[in-house]
Formats: sequence, structure tokens, C-alpha cells
Amino acid sequence: MEQLTFTQKEGSDYMLFELSGDFNAYTAPNIQNEIYSAIESTNVVLDMANVNALDAAAMGIIMAAHNDADEYGTRLYLLSISNEVDRQILATGFKDLFHIINSVTEVA
Repeated sequence: MEQLTFTQKEGSDYMLFELSGDFNAYTAPNIQNEIYSAIESTNVVLDMANVNALDAAAMGIIMAAHNDADEYGTRLYLLSISNEVDRQILATGFKDLFHIINSVTEVA
């Protein structure tokens, strides 16, 4: 199993998390609090181009962050999703719910 690594970068009106590796029940706690904390005060962009695997636990974190964003008046964006991430999001039936972008210039 591959670990999840992430790099945090601050933009003008967002916090970018560049994720790499497997985003699953074992690795998700490493980033969960950072995402939830950031979404309270700014838009959050999850760069998922290098995510190899995504499971139900990780989807739960993404859904919770999306819901928190609605509550706080911010937005959660998924940037450059990998094929695996795309398959998993499609399987949930909620793909239209997410703000999927190809560049941070699309952050509104």
C-alpha cells in the first residue's frame, strides 16, 4: 500500500492541497483535519492528479468537506482528477455535485 503525501500551498483566495498516493481509510487521517480546518475560512482545492486509489473513507472526507464548505460559504474544488478518482466519483453518482476544475485560475 502506498502512503498519501500532500503539500499545502496558499493562493490568493484558496488553499491548495497537492495529493499523491493512495487516499484511503489508512492514509486519510493524515490530511483530514487540515482540509476541515482550511475549509472554514477559505476555498480548498484538492489536486488529485497523482492519487492512485480512492476508497469510501476518502470519499466521506471529500463529501464532508463539500458540506462544510456550503455551511461556511466557501467552496471545495477537485483539481485534475486522476482516472481512478474519476471512476470512484462516478460510482457514487455525485459527480455533478463537485466543482471539478483543470486549473486553479478557475477558483471563483
